[in-house]
Amino acid sequence: MIKSDTNLKPVVAGLLLAILMSAMDNTIVATAMPTIVSDLGGFDKYIWVTSAYMVAVMAGMPIFGKLSDMYGRKRFFMFGLIIFLVGSSLCGISQTIVQLSIYRAIQGIGGGALMPIAFTIVFDIFPPENRGKMTGLLGAVFGASSILGPLLGAYITDYISWHWIFYVNVPIGIVSIFLIVKYYHESLQHSKQKIDWWGAITLVVSVVSLMFALELGGKEYDWQSVQIIGLFISFFIFFILFFFAEAKAEEPILPLWLFKRRLFATSQILAFLYGATFIILTVFIPIFVQAVYGGTAKNSGLILTPMMLGSVAGSSFAGIFMAKTTYRNLMVISVISYVVGMLLLGTMTVDTSRLMLTLFMILVGFGVGFSFSLLPTASIHNLEPQYRGTANSTNSFLRSFGMTLGVTIFGTIQGNWFTDNLKEAFKGMQGGANFKMGDPRQIFQADERSKIPSFVLDKIVQAMSDSITHTFLLTLIPIALIAITIIFMGNARVTIPEKASKKG
Repeated sequence: MIKSDTNLKPVVAGLLLAILMSAMDNTIVATAMPTIVSDLGGFDKYIWVTSAYMVAVMAGMPIFGKLSDMYGRKRFFMFGLIIFLVGSSLCGISQTIVQLSIYRAIQGIGGGALMPIAFTIVFDIFPPENRGKMTGLLGAVFGASSILGPLLGAYITDYISWHWIFYVNVPIGIVSIFLIVKYYHESLQHSKQKIDWWGAITLVVSVVSLMFALELGGKEYDWQSVQIIGLFISFFIFFILFFFAEAKAEEPILPLWLFKRRLFATSQILAFLYGATFIILTVFIPIFVQAVYGGTAKNSGLILTPMMLGSVAGSSFAGIFMAKTTYRNLMVISVISYVVGMLLLGTMTVDTSRLMLTLFMILVGFGVGFSFSLLPTASIHNLEPQYRGTANSTNSFLRSFGMTLGVTIFGTIQGNWFTDNLKEAFKGMQGGANFKMGDPRQIFQADERSKIPSFVLDKIVQAMSDSITHTFLLTLIPIALIAITIIFMGNARVTIPEKASKKG
């Protein structure tokens, strides 16, 4: 897949920059959204800024993965980079929230090509004995980006301008383009295949329908509304049609026979479950810090650093030992650390010290980190090069899908639990039955927080703490499914050619 004159170090640097840029984008934007809305207006449409990006990313991932298998990685990776940078530049000059949403969709089209193809290029250019370390490095960057994003977003928004959360992508992307163009020399020998148009159309429609249903349900429209029910029906119909299309296509976007391979199937399930649970930590730990400890947005970003370091360590550990033991053995270590860490987070109270929270985050981050490097590698285990892009894009897609579904389901649970706890806490007070909290952002802002009577603030903080820890404990259910799935991974391990192993 590559020519002998390819210089690997600059190529890896280019890939790392692209992954950092694309993976960090959604979290960095989420932090800046209050400022963006106050500047552009359109509070009733703010959700489209996130939805447009995520829909475009998830719809594009499987398609770009397949196209890279058919026509080469480099051209579609470069396409993704350029479109992402064009979208970023347009986002920075947006004058209305509608414009910003449209430009975010353009960004998302490019982002859908970057992550899966970057991992696939690594599998193409490195021999088996080195893939573990390299995917560990890429996985570490991916894990770090989800935590660095909120922190960087807060600082750029406060000290420069929200426009620069988009402009900052341009110099990073230009460097990545230069390194890939100059140093990645891909073989032009690719198999010409028929494009699965029906599969692409039904997949995009089903994904778009589901994403909009999850993003708009309970916010723009009630869950029982005609709009949301209609979107779910559309998802189910086109999802079923997608499978029919894939079963009949000569070269399907997602070959169904891949799921007959035990390691591939289990890796996809695990990617979904890890995505659905890890996103809860990145969302609710900052809320816990701000609401319970009274920290600022910057402090809540900083306090996620231990989890980032833990995930980097876990990803690197998995990469180093991938060639020395089975995927299953490493994932057992992962899930043990994950279960213990999440259980400890679920037992926190308003009196839990920051030191203990830091230790809990390191532990849970270490467990999650394994999935960033190990699962993409397990997905392409013993697969021919022409299927690696498809396998990796499926893994990235399901992780993103899990994150979207997880934050929707557990976010709803946490919100309802908080509301019920608050009503219960004020029931015995005068007027408590009709108590309304008003603007919930009061407890996240130091100046507004100081205006709340201490006995009222204590009850609000207690209700918030209980709702978040209760949510953490509920995530043990999907984590239990992770443990069960790991059992079925089998004894597969990275296969190192005999010559390479002797040299090692």
